Amino acid sequence: MKKAALAFSGGLDTSFCAVYLKEVLGYDVISVTVDTGGFSKEGLVKIEKRARDLGVVKHYTIDGRAFVYKNFISYIIKGNSLRGNIYPLSVGAERVSQAIEVARIAVNEKAEVLAHGSTGAGNDQIRFDVAFGVLLPDKKILAPIRELGWSRDREAGWLGERGVKVKNEIKDYSINEGLWGTTIGGRETHDSWDFPPEHVFKNTKSVEEAPDKPIDVVIEFEKGLPVSVDGKQKKGIDIIIELNQTAGSCGVGRGVHIGDTILGIKGRIVFEAPAPLVLIAAHRELEKLVLSKKQRFWKDHLAQVYGDMLHEGLYFDPVMRDIEAMIDSSQARVNGSAKIRLQKGNYLITGVKSRHSLMKSDIATYGEVQNLWDSRDAEGFSKIYGIPSKLHSMVNKDKWL
Repeated sequence: MKKAALAFSGGLDTSFCAVYLKEVLGYDVISVTVDTGGFSKEGLVKIEKRARDLGVVKHYTIDGRAFVYKNFISYIIKGNSLRGNIYPLSVGAERVSQAIEVARIAVNEKAEVLAHGSTGAGNDQIRFDVAFGVLLPDKKILAPIRELGWSRDREAGWLGERGVKVKNEIKDYSINEGLWGTTIGGRETHDSWDFPPEHVFKNTKSVEEAPDKPIDVVIEFEKGLPVSVDGKQKKGIDIIIELNQTAGSCGVGRGVHIGDTILGIKGRIVFEAPAPLVLIAAHRELEKLVLSKKQRFWKDHLAQVYGDMLHEGLYFDPVMRDIEAMIDSSQARVNGSAKIRLQKGNYLITGVKSRHSLMKSDIATYGEVQNLWDSRDAEGFSKIYGIPSKLHSMVNKDKWL
């Protein structure tokens, strides 16, 4: 019988796909769950059991955390990449990782079809389709929900008729949880004014519940990546896990993002990303201390392009490797520590230090003294610096007063 390799999370959409591919389209379904940090061991066991109960012929669980950190998260941190200056790209990179693993399984299992549970309105369909098309251009791609155009209620009803129970929360919300953050879509996010109820948040305390006493954390970076917390050396993945817990317990990490989807419509999500927001803020402040003005300008500019392309499913474009090379080069001296205060939903970088610091008090102190020039140099510089504006105003007789 023909085979279909399905990206499977165990949620409503992929559960529907597993049954539909089997019962309606006649495929032997091979489900592939890629753990990008959003599942507990018990959760992964439950997902595999759900896949078996839905009738898949084989199920794979793949630990993709190290791959996601090395290939995607590391560049998001080094690039200070925030979509719309607020959203730390919590999902887009994970979809690329999932697509790669599904494609690998499809090759090993000789599956004729690659399948995913995306709708026809969101970004994920583009991410999966583009990745599958690059990796296995001769394979057919199926997205049953997109092709049917069904609502979540209708999916749940169809499954219910076949004895598959669906929880109301799963029906009302699409929640994607990973190492780099959790996104929440559905119900209230379909409107630009409403906000989801407290019970949908799993990884952050509300500001009201957060303790009054602040927590100070020191993060050390080497070549732009975190290597220790409070003096304890740890792997990047473990640092993210710890910061998600610590910052999340202080009410830090919630956000709302409205953006332009790949298809050109407006989209809105709520997210929880304690570690990403804290790490990017700390890294950015350390860069201010050790990088030159032009280094920061061009690196941040290209990193924004990089983040947008990653978010929009264009990870495989060769320009991404060029930008990665530039980002890596810029991080050679981003070594040092950042001190962060976490309190009641807020985070503040209270200090940074580095052996490569360009802030040299023995040479110059802003607003006070300096040793690199004298008063006549400063006076001359001021005159020359203002010449373009002065000439324009004189020639055009601008009236400023």
